[in-house]
Amino acid sequence: MSHSYLPAGLPIPVPEADGLSTQYWEGLRKNEIWVQRCKGCHTWQWGPEWMCHACNSFDTGWEKIEGSGRIYSWERPWHPVHPALKGHGPYLIVLVEFPQYGNVRMIGNLLGDPRQTVEIGAKVDAVFEHHEDAAPPFTLLQWKLAN
Repeated sequence: MSHSYLPAGLPIPVPEADGLSTQYWEGLRKNEIWVQRCKGCHTWQWGPEWMCHACNSFDTGWEKIEGSGRIYSWERPWHPVHPALKGHGPYLIVLVEFPQYGNVRMIGNLLGDPRQTVEIGAKVDAVFEHHEDAAPPFTLLQWKLAN
């Protein structure tokens, strides 16, 4: 992708110092979405944790999921939440639910007209927004309405 949905100057997302989310961020660089799943009870979970939310096992792993879900909730911010966003609004943030993966939910921006009508339950597909010129390079997970 040659441009960004939001302006330059926002903090660069990187894995935490403990490395817990590294699999997720490295997956995005390869146009893949990776989510944790308990190896014992098979519960899906997001965000990453050292232990399973359901059975408290420390035996969790990562599995690749398909990048299609549905809008569970959304917001249209008009006011800047970071200095880089001054004069850049509105924009759309969606909470995407994956029914096929235990209803885990992820946040991202909904691409397109920021004043578009947004419907709860609308189907969305993943868009991988690569930032190759950043140091370090990174990829954001964005969303677009499914056709």
